[in-house]
Amino acid sequence: MAFTGTEGIVLLAGRILFGIVLAFMGLNHFMQREQMTGYAEYKGLPAPGFSVIASGIVLIAGGVGVLAGVYPVVGAVALAGFLLISAVTMHDFWAVPEEDQQDEMTAFLKNFVMAGGALVVAAAGTQSWAYSVGIGLF
Repeated sequence: MAFTGTEGIVLLAGRILFGIVLAFMGLNHFMQREQMTGYAEYKGLPAPGFSVIASGIVLIAGGVGVLAGVYPVVGAVALAGFLLISAVTMHDFWAVPEEDQQDEMTAFLKNFVMAGGALVVAAAGTQSWAYSVGIGLF
């Protein structure tokens, strides 16, 4: 089944919203690299500087891939993996002082819901999309 007509437009709107936010989050990894590296170091992440850069690349590439329809399944699965790993390692609300728990829980849940969205995009990425470059594995 191809996503065309009204569903193609709705999918395009979702891809724009989803892809832009994730790509911007990745761009932020470069614009706020020092602060994010410090936070990654505080959380005990190995190679925090490299991790910030690598995760920024995943977010930008995955977000643009979903947005443009270029290897959307690969991009969406990479995004889902990053978001789930990041939720558990960086937003461990159960292991922070009580005054930080709400902020970390919000970030944890945001990552989980976006990972779910990424998996939905991955499932839809096996079909033909209107308004996309149309390069993929499927």
